[in-house]
Amino acid sequence: MLELRPGCECCDRDLPPESPLARICTFECTFCADCVESKLGGLCPNCGGNFAPRPIRPASKLANNPPSTRRVFKPQGCVSAASGPADPEASRPAG
Repeated sequence: MLELRPGCECCDRDLPPESPLARICTFECTFCADCVESKLGGLCPNCGGNFAPRPIRPASKLANNPPSTRRVFKPQGCVSAASGPADPEASRPAG
């Protein structure tokens, strides 16, 4: 199940579960559409993959399947996005 992380890793913008602005890569790195387009050139700074709109979980399913509360904020990744991808496992939760 998708984590539905609560914010953009680049600018820390809130991205609630119903946000149409959330974008994810295959490792679930989460960014807002503005950062993906204007700062990242459509490529994840963590893995080098592309982005897709994050699916919106129906509100009726959130109580039993809540979104993540773990914020990942790595603004340095946005600055160094042009230098190539980092290790995607570094942004994955342990366990």
